[in-house]
Amino acid sequence: MPVKDLVLTSPDIAGGGRIEDRFAGQFGAETPRMTVDGIPPEAVELALVCHDPDAPMAHGFTHWTLYGLAPVAGPIDTAAGRPGPNDDGGLGYVGPFPPHGHGDHRYYFWVYALTRPVIGEPSRDEFLHEYADAIVEQARLVATYSR
Repeated sequence: MPVKDLVLTSPDIAGGGRIEDRFAGQFGAETPRMTVDGIPPEAVELALVCHDPDAPMAHGFTHWTLYGLAPVAGPIDTAAGRPGPNDDGGLGYVGPFPPHGHGDHRYYFWVYALTRPVIGEPSRDEFLHEYADAIVEQARLVATYSR
C-alpha cells in the first residue's frame, strides 16, 4: 500500500508509547484525538481504523472504524465521521482491554486517504477488501497497552 506524505499523530497518544488508562476499556474509553497532515490532493475522504493484531483471536481485534471524514489537514473531527463496527459488537471507538497478564498489545491507528467515499458501515476487513483500490495513501500511529 502507498506511503508517502500522509502523517497521523495524536496529542493524546505518543507513537511507540503506552496508551494512557483513560483511553482503555476499563477506565471509560475516552476517544483519543487524532491529527492528520500531508493529505494527497486526489483524496475525497479519509477513513480511520484502530486494530489490535495481538488480541487472542484469529484476526486480532478491531477497536474503531470511522468513515466519511473530510480530507482536511489538522485535527480529525471524529464527531463528523460515520462510526463503523468494532469487534465488540458496537459502533465507534472501544478502548483497549487486553487479557490480564497477556503482555503489551500493539494498537495500530491507521488513516487512509481514499479516492472514493466509503458507502455504509463496513467492518475493517470488508473495508480493506472493498476499498483497497481506492487507497491512495495510508499512515499509522502505533502505541501499546497492557493490563
